[in-house]
Amino acid sequence: MSKITTELLLERAVPKSTRLRKIETLNLSKLQLKTGDLDPRLFSRLRHLQKLDLSDNLLDKFPNSLTLPDLRVLNCNNNQLEDVTALKQFPLLEELNYENNVYLTLNDDYKVMFLLQNLRLLNGKDITKLANHVRRVNSRKLTSKVTAHWKEFFRDQLPEKYTAEQVKSIKKKFLKSVQTNVVYGPSSLSEFTRWRVKMIAEEFLTCSLGLEVNTDTETEENMDENEEESAESSKEAADEVAKVTVTPRKRKRNRSKSRFGRKRSKSQAKTKKETVSDPRNSNEVQDDPAPDKERASSEPAEEATPEQGGEGTCNSGEQLPKGQSNRRSSQLTGEQKSQEQDNGVVNLTPVKNSKDKVCSSLPLGQMVLPRQSQTTVRGIYFLNVDGLLQEDISAEPLHFLQCHSKGNSREDFKTQLWSCVFEPLLDCPPRKDPVVSCSRTVATCGGESVCLIDCETGVVLKKYKVATEVAASYDKRIALWDIGIPDCDYNFKASQLLVLECLSVPLRIALVPTCPEQYLLAGCEEGCFTWNIKLEKEEKSRPFEVTFKFPDEEGEMSTSHRVDGLAFLNDDVVVSKSSKPGCIYLWSWSRSFDTKGKGNQRTVPAVILAELEWSTTDLSYLTLSTCPAKLYVFCGDEKGSVWIYHLSNYTTAWSSAKGKHSDKKIPPTQILKWPELRANGEHLSEVYINNVITDPTFTYLVALTSVNITAIWKKS
Repeated sequence: MSKITTELLLERAVPKSTRLRKIETLNLSKLQLKTGDLDPRLFSRLRHLQKLDLSDNLLDKFPNSLTLPDLRVLNCNNNQLEDVTALKQFPLLEELNYENNVYLTLNDDYKVMFLLQNLRLLNGKDITKLANHVRRVNSRKLTSKVTAHWKEFFRDQLPEKYTAEQVKSIKKKFLKSVQTNVVYGPSSLSEFTRWRVKMIAEEFLTCSLGLEVNTDTETEENMDENEEESAESSKEAADEVAKVTVTPRKRKRNRSKSRFGRKRSKSQAKTKKETVSDPRNSNEVQDDPAPDKERASSEPAEEATPEQGGEGTCNSGEQLPKGQSNRRSSQLTGEQKSQEQDNGVVNLTPVKNSKDKVCSSLPLGQMVLPRQSQTTVRGIYFLNVDGLLQEDISAEPLHFLQCHSKGNSREDFKTQLWSCVFEPLLDCPPRKDPVVSCSRTVATCGGESVCLIDCETGVVLKKYKVATEVAASYDKRIALWDIGIPDCDYNFKASQLLVLECLSVPLRIALVPTCPEQYLLAGCEEGCFTWNIKLEKEEKSRPFEVTFKFPDEEGEMSTSHRVDGLAFLNDDVVVSKSSKPGCIYLWSWSRSFDTKGKGNQRTVPAVILAELEWSTTDLSYLTLSTCPAKLYVFCGDEKGSVWIYHLSNYTTAWSSAKGKHSDKKIPPTQILKWPELRANGEHLSEVYINNVITDPTFTYLVALTSVNITAIWKKS
């Protein structure tokens, strides 16, 4: 049996390394390792390890403190694992394999899907949709049942003034009773259900009712599961759950914070990690694959089927609340309304308040969902960092559209929306009407459809569907095409011009404004790169020319960053978002790229100008955007908010700045809060703003969400 030593780890690193902290990929397969060989003290030095192969060993479990904070891929195939709950110590894990561990069952699959909120591939299969169901729908149902069971059989047993012994007794009875009587899902998942019910019940007692669960020194695992249930745990409780209406609270992505509202410690907040099932993918039972595959379609136009339809008004025939604007209804013909119904598109139109302003103290009124679902808007706010209303920006919420539903279902609040872009303005003389002269048509991509929307009216002008998800390339390449001039039927002949080779999956691309015909910049899964795309060169396949380094968590410059946000603020200033350290940098393209000339280097440090204050989440694929004409930066977060930065007062100083940038982060000018929405009587919680953009004049702001809602605001 091979014992793990420092020398062995350095030898087994891919590529071989001289320092443990530099290792990112490690192969420890086929070493006959047992659990005792995994020394937590030694593994704690592998701070940047991302890929670990432990296949074909003799492991029966994982130590609880391996301390691998950056682990993304884990292979445990062909071992003797008996339990998976220790894997929760790897919160960033995205890919997990543990096939041919004979003691693991379907219940263990469900446990890891709940515990690992970033997990998207399990044993080689995309589990994004199922995982979101486990994390959201399953948890919501079980929480309702647990709450109902307490109210029905145990709440009245607890006196107003209770002793520690009474707490201990009722806690023990409740935990045993609720695990026996709360049933949900197939019998094959009964072990998982009992495990989750126990977890939810303990959180409920601790956080909602203030009962201390650890007053009982006997652990649940040591309790006799076959002991007879007390009289209070009548089987009838499960049948009564449907009669109890529970409004679930927002569930935080970090499991260290209970869905019942337990406060997080400072150390926990610092290491907070997104618990999205899709990196990303957070469909709240989403229809989409991993976020890195959900981008604008690059498939030929002839594969898509256009569907006509101005889409938007309430399709159910319900009466709108008194005072609701019927502007859009009067603009649609009967044929258009019929087409909206056929396409299953819903427009959630808010009622304006008396002052017709968006403010922090006045509700905006109601929005109507079709049929049974009712939505109330309570609080769309523009706040500055001090929580005060900003008068320099005011916006009117125009439309909240549900137009990417799978199968045109009005109940679909799961499909993720990922990409959007405004129609470019034609080179024509300015028009007198400012509304008409600005770009007001936006294309949105999500699920299996692309929609073209008129932002002013909310009409969905066109809807294109394909049989599968609308996704882009995932082969670590960027292809440049010449499509010629399409004819009136949009037929064209494409010819490939260049293929740019990447070291990892490209996520965002941007042409350099000062030389768009020569350089292309791309943010990738493992760094930020630039290529020379000048067509005068003969090579059709080209490697990157420069990779940029950014500060890591310790302040050292590193190329190991997932750059999932990238845009130019002006001709020189680049705005990039690195989800790994969770930061947004502004840096100089010219000064960074010019460093290459000193010794013809291929790896150069980015010349940082400033850093933006943003959410503490390190959830990936929340895309930033810019409005260069007005010098704004926009980025959504994991709570449904849009962070707005107006940077016009900084650019002059940046142009002449020399040396190190200020350590003080630039706060947002304003934060646009997401409204409180209800569908079928339940909150649409955990809304992630996957993408937010404005037209070139900042007249319209469009936000794409993880709950199949396209939100459109108009700047006053």
